[in-house]
Amino acid sequence: MAAGSVLVVGSVNVDLVVTTERLPRPGETVTGGRFARHGGGKGANQAVAAARAGAHVRFVGAVGDDDLGAEALAGLDAEGVDVSAVARLPGETTGVALIAVDAEGRNQIAVASGANARVDAGIVDAALGGAALAAGDVCLVGFEVPDAAVGAAAAAAGRAGARAVLDPAPARDLPAGLPPGVVLTPNTLEAEALTGERDPGGAARALHARTGAPVLVTLGADGALLVDGDTATTIPAPPVDVVDTTGAGDVLCGALAAALAAGEALEDAVRGAVRAASASARTAGARG
Repeated sequence: MAAGSVLVVGSVNVDLVVTTERLPRPGETVTGGRFARHGGGKGANQAVAAARAGAHVRFVGAVGDDDLGAEALAGLDAEGVDVSAVARLPGETTGVALIAVDAEGRNQIAVASGANARVDAGIVDAALGGAALAAGDVCLVGFEVPDAAVGAAAAAAGRAGARAVLDPAPARDLPAGLPPGVVLTPNTLEAEALTGERDPGGAARALHARTGAPVLVTLGADGALLVDGDTATTIPAPPVDVVDTTGAGDVLCGALAAALAAGEALEDAVRGAVRAASASARTAGARG
């Protein structure tokens, strides 16, 4: 199947990762860890995953005018992601994530958003002014950038007839006027935060009833639950030896967007995306 085009509107971070035997409790210091530095940010991770899945990927976001920003853009460019529309903001810092990972692959993450918090509708509109979305494209957007940017991206997808994938992470109220055919991809905690429903199935159905959108709730090692119309489908994840789950959800979203842009049916695209996410947990770092 031919490669499609994916526009990602989202965050760019540099990840500073310490792997320890166990995660620290509040106020506790855990020593003996190993340090690594990786490219990160949910939007950037998703863009890399979509590019590795074969899509033509354009990225819209912002970094600071610091060395970390230059490093982040060079990393995306090396993965084949078009970063020509990424804003370099004078006097701003590039986003940074501090990540602790334990021996079982579980993680804790604290983020300093930096330039990501400055991504607005103007940055999105300027990027699309030079290369507009087409009807066959997929627009993938997440909540690590402000509502104005999310809304501008969703509106642009709606005008173009492009499919949108919205990753509501970290969870906050959904924007009004979501375009037809948007796919929502919360994890279980985000689905609960958006609906008040602890059960993933109940949360997915509540989100679907509210928005009319297909809802894909990611379930970690248990795979994913897809609610589309009257149909609820559980898609199991293949078993893997887990090294690090950081970024697995981002891989799922990027692979999903790439498959949809290539013309795959939604359920088939989800099955492939779950396999890709599971495989990503075998390696350290959000991008493997």
